[in-house]
Amino acid sequence: SVGFKAGVKEYKLTYYTPEYETKDTDILAAFRVTPQPGVPPEEAGAAVAAESSTGTWTTVWTDGLTSLDRYKGRCYHIEPVPGETDQYICYVAYPLDLFEEGSVTNMFTSIVGNVFGFKALRALRLEDLRIPVAYVKTFQGPPHGI
Repeated sequence: SVGFKAGVKEYKLTYYTPEYETKDTDILAAFRVTPQPGVPPEEAGAAVAAESSTGTWTTVWTDGLTSLDRYKGRCYHIEPVPGETDQYICYVAYPLDLFEEGSVTNMFTSIVGNVFGFKALRALRLEDLRIPVAYVKTFQGPPHGI
């Protein structure tokens, strides 16, 4: 029968987008990634983008209810770490619509909260993060001064 079919899918099919051009409003993250043996860097980078945004390891029926392209993280560039074996810097762009305005907690929970225990990765470290002015302006500052 035709219709919903559950199953495991490769992240790189949806979340590895080397043709993507970053926007001034994207939050950009650089992760140092060491994939498990046999996992290609494109799949590892895409897994980081997926697991830190809208992805799940299986196909779910709710995928059709929202526009994935509007909210998904995208691994848009991967480069090997010079002098290191099987280590890569994976660059991930996140759209602002993915995050609650003015919430550092929400942003960091989304970007680094769940992805560090992912089985396809031997090691993962957030190396750099660029927060766009459009998002910084949503922060009210400290509630009681400095």
